[in-house]
Amino acid sequence: MTTSDILRVTDSRTGRSYELPIVDGAIRATDLRQIKTSDDDFGLLSYDPAFMNTASCRSAITFIDGDKGILRYRGYPIEELARNSSFLDVAYLLLEGELPDKAQSASWSYEISHHTYVHENVKKFIDGFHHDAHPMGILVSTVAALSTFYPEASRVKDQQIERKQIIRLIAKMPTLAAFAYRHAKGLPYAYPDDQLSYTGNLLNMMDKMSQPRYQPNPVLEHALDVLFILHADHEQNCSTNAMRAVSSSGVDPYSAAAAAAAALYGPLHGGANEQVLRMLRDIGSVDNVPAYIERVKRGEMRLMGFGHRVYKNFDPRARIIKTVADQVFEVTGRNPLLDIALELERIALADDYFVSHKLYPNVDFYSGIIYQAMGFPVAMFPVLFAIGRMPGWLAQWQENSSDPEQKIARPRQIYVGERLRHLQEADG
Repeated sequence: MTTSDILRVTDSRTGRSYELPIVDGAIRATDLRQIKTSDDDFGLLSYDPAFMNTASCRSAITFIDGDKGILRYRGYPIEELARNSSFLDVAYLLLEGELPDKAQSASWSYEISHHTYVHENVKKFIDGFHHDAHPMGILVSTVAALSTFYPEASRVKDQQIERKQIIRLIAKMPTLAAFAYRHAKGLPYAYPDDQLSYTGNLLNMMDKMSQPRYQPNPVLEHALDVLFILHADHEQNCSTNAMRAVSSSGVDPYSAAAAAAAALYGPLHGGANEQVLRMLRDIGSVDNVPAYIERVKRGEMRLMGFGHRVYKNFDPRARIIKTVADQVFEVTGRNPLLDIALELERIALADDYFVSHKLYPNVDFYSGIIYQAMGFPVAMFPVLFAIGRMPGWLAQWQENSSDPEQKIARPRQIYVGERLRHLQEADG
């Protein structure tokens, strides 16, 4: 923590001046409370809808420089991790702060693979959903339900118990996801195979039919691993903020993770890549791209998959995902929507309108096309996102729980309703 400067403020209402310490490029919002017009004044508040310019925590997990298009986990560039690490090793990095050595990696993978099974009653719980229930709705509900199977999880200050819940959540997410998928398909549940990799096991539980031993395609297995790495954490986004806020009440991690998954369920968050696919289908062909671009510039349509709240440059994950797309399409065949996407990207990046507005492709622009080519239904897209994001949510939960500055989340408001009203007395 370094104090680099002082912000001097003069209140035009009173003429008084105040000095607010600037620490790490920020002032403390509570320091504004000293700025008052009278002794009984509550003090000045900052008003920041959607937290556009408010830091709610100190975090050592993920670093983003949106102007330069930089994303790092614990200091490691996302490009290096996607190229050289497995998803489980990245999960270990997020949670422990360092990449595992070979022995730690093997031990960590073993622990995860031996906690993939869920209680048989979880299957009965899933069977209670209608056949056309959205798999993300099933996932949110079953993650929350796990808290009833592990009541010791409420002891959130016990580090040994905390670690066990972390392992359980990471291990069981693919199982819950695959069971939700098989339920929607009317297929019998396929059990985990602890001899397979994390992503290979997910493919096994989703695809296995009558074969004695399922062998995942190594290209698709690797592609899914990379996609999970790209989604593992992304600073204080909507679902991560939900994880931190809900867990600040002291609730068990299953309930907090269910809240985070529920936030991810929204079309503006985990459903964004579905919106890209819908847009590409609406465009219909490469020939229609220029006309669509013009409609976007006139404000008639939105260009889905372009632009980002944080990135004002090329989303670094989008560059990686294009390489993954090429590898996947060599196996699955070329997705017809890819040509439309490539032409859309080419024209947009050459147009001053989009460049000046800093609208560059983000991770959602290509991820949906890849998932579709791999055979995942659109309804599974946010579920896959949730699997990849779980280690990040848990790392943020750990960090929030151990931060002595954190208290139960309780934002202020600016009341704009009626000040005082009275009921009319009825005539006797």
